[in-house]
Amino acid sequence: MATQNPLEQEGTYPLPEAQLDRFFYKLIVQYSGRAELKQILDRTTTNHKADVQPVIDGARIIAHQNLVKRVVIAPHVQDYAIRCTLATHPQGMFAIPMTNQFLRVGASPRAAQAITLASKVRALLDGRFHVSFDDIKHVATAAMRHRIILNFEGEAEGITTDMVLEKVIAETPETIAEEVAASR
Repeated sequence: MATQNPLEQEGTYPLPEAQLDRFFYKLIVQYSGRAELKQILDRTTTNHKADVQPVIDGARIIAHQNLVKRVVIAPHVQDYAIRCTLATHPQGMFAIPMTNQFLRVGASPRAAQAITLASKVRALLDGRFHVSFDDIKHVATAAMRHRIILNFEGEAEGITTDMVLEKVIAETPETIAEEVAASR
């Protein structure tokens, strides 16, 4: 886990893309609201003592990790995650026009791993033991936003990685014609 301050780099250095790729998700945290800011102040500017209690131990973390790996992902659903990842590769077989126009570097295999694992966690949290297309759509942006790099045109046009990823997810079909034909 790491935080990034978008305003200045004084005393810090941006991580190279290869190191960013090792992070599971990139979450965007908005400004705190009035209630959240009050809570921050109450916790940090008074004699507030946090009552920190363990919620899980190492053995249970490993058990949860093993459970996540046992969640089923059907081959055609896994292929959707793969094609969403490949759709970020400029000039690749599954690239969409926006990818070709605005991306310099597409997502790595770690992106497909993160999408798959996060989708499995989402399925479990929803009480299911199988991954759905919606699970993949829900997690794909957070899993890939830090793994793709805009080209000069994308940056000049004010395009964000989220804009490209939203289009990739919207334009990548859940199934492709050859899968439908093979299932008949």
